[in-house]
Amino acid sequence: MANVPEPLTRHLRVRRVRGHIVLEFHGEIDIAAAERITPFLDRVTARPEIRLVIDLSGVDFFDCSGLRLLYRARTRVLGRGGELRLVCTHPLTLRVLRVTGLARLLPPRPTLDTALEQPQACSGSL
Repeated sequence: MANVPEPLTRHLRVRRVRGHIVLEFHGEIDIAAAERITPFLDRVTARPEIRLVIDLSGVDFFDCSGLRLLYRARTRVLGRGGELRLVCTHPLTLRVLRVTGLARLLPPRPTLDTALEQPQACSGSL
């Protein structure tokens, strides 16, 4: 994929769909996975006006390290005039997003298609 560096982790797949970079998280997103994902996420979110989708549909486990990744991505993308959208269907992950308030700022959608049709993330704070 042109101009998108390849991640060095099994927890992340990258592709381009309809002008958006899609980061598909896989498996268990815990502190170890987050440490491997963060450098790649920072490179991608450093781009001005990036159109980014984070897809959690392949995630089996998601803890506070994953929440930090999402909030970090959101802050960096919106700070550079970009768009960030989220795909999530796992009931426990959805619950964590709602309880923490992150679902209000980064509304999760059930499919990639619906995420690509939604308005961008809000600029409010938690």
